[in-house]
Amino acid sequence: MALKKKPVTGMKDILPKEMEIRNYVMNMIRETYGTFGFSSIETPCVEHIENLCSKQGGENEKLIFKILKRGEKLKLESAKEEADLVDSGLRYDLTVPLSRYYSNNANELPAPFKALQMGNVWRADRPQRGRFRQFMQCDIDILGDPTYMAEIELVLATTTLLGKLDFHNFTIRINDRKILKAMAQYSGFPAESFETVFIILDKMDKIGLDGVAAELEKEGFSKESIETYLGLFQEVSSDVQGVRFLKDKLKDVLDPKVAGDLETIISTVDAVKTADFKMSFDPTLVRGMSYYTGPIFEIAMDEFGGSVGGGGRYDEMIGKFTGNDTSACGFSIGFERIVMLLLERGYEAPTKNGKKAYLIEKNMPADKLQTILAQAAEERTKGTQVNISIMKKNKKFQKEQLMTEGYTDFVEFFRDRM
Repeated sequence: MALKKKPVTGMKDILPKEMEIRNYVMNMIRETYGTFGFSSIETPCVEHIENLCSKQGGENEKLIFKILKRGEKLKLESAKEEADLVDSGLRYDLTVPLSRYYSNNANELPAPFKALQMGNVWRADRPQRGRFRQFMQCDIDILGDPTYMAEIELVLATTTLLGKLDFHNFTIRINDRKILKAMAQYSGFPAESFETVFIILDKMDKIGLDGVAAELEKEGFSKESIETYLGLFQEVSSDVQGVRFLKDKLKDVLDPKVAGDLETIISTVDAVKTADFKMSFDPTLVRGMSYYTGPIFEIAMDEFGGSVGGGGRYDEMIGKFTGNDTSACGFSIGFERIVMLLLERGYEAPTKNGKKAYLIEKNMPADKLQTILAQAAEERTKGTQVNISIMKKNKKFQKEQLMTEGYTDFVEFFRDRM
């Protein structure tokens, strides 16, 4: 049987052109987030299955690549349930591993701790544009800061990065899980049904108000509750005035500090931002992860037609490991989608002094070759990227290939002309 040359479904080979962009973006991430005080960390790609299936990851827990026990621990013949076969899995995000990492290493870390983590994650998802089964995630998190300074810094750091990558006119959608719950409570939905309501509300972008109303009615909720609930969304605006409106409207069921903090986050980011984007209060924003406890946010880009990043506050996750809740807030950019958009627009990763190609005639004498190599070494010390290759018969085609890789300057060396 012939071996298969194509990668496994949902995974991909990365060609040099894309790898160059990916490396540039990763370097820009480290550089930019470093200026905000974030420290790089790394966690294993394999996690305990108990951690991955802790009901913290929402729908992602249905997409885990599970790993069989090894060696003598794997007893296929006597296995009666999955737990007899599986004890670990590939991580589906970086937040659960970070929470375990912090719980295990908190005594060695500063407080608050500002973490930057980049690494591959795996989800047994249906592949589509910008979505793979193996993909790079990039997270920044602030652990141990209960104030809205964490949200402000996360948004400013992320938007500064996107600005440096030449993204403009994008939107940071922001909401608070406590506002979501207060709106549902105000409308008369039973507390035990909130998650069902939120799952339906999360479809608003796709099915609209009428679609949400129909699905809520199908679930058996009262018409009065549905009308009250959807009426709130029709009245609220997408700025700080919208936050103030709900602060007043929901005063009997919402702590005024929640709305006050959200207003401060929006107005402060707007006042000091350096990138070209807008803040938008969106009370329909849900975020699928059940671990969020406070403000939540997403990056919306028209050129992608959806979200290219998101995050929020998750103050109760670390407590699942330690027994003591720890303030935590994080923001993840959609690394693969960002790279895809850059590639689609023909983005060229800048180099310090450009790219230069040396084309050397075949069988160059050793003394002349040494002179060429020394010249290349000198140029490289100045930041120029120099590619040395043997001159082909079809120089035109050779140069065209090099030009597709970003080489714009060509120097030809001949044996009898040095």
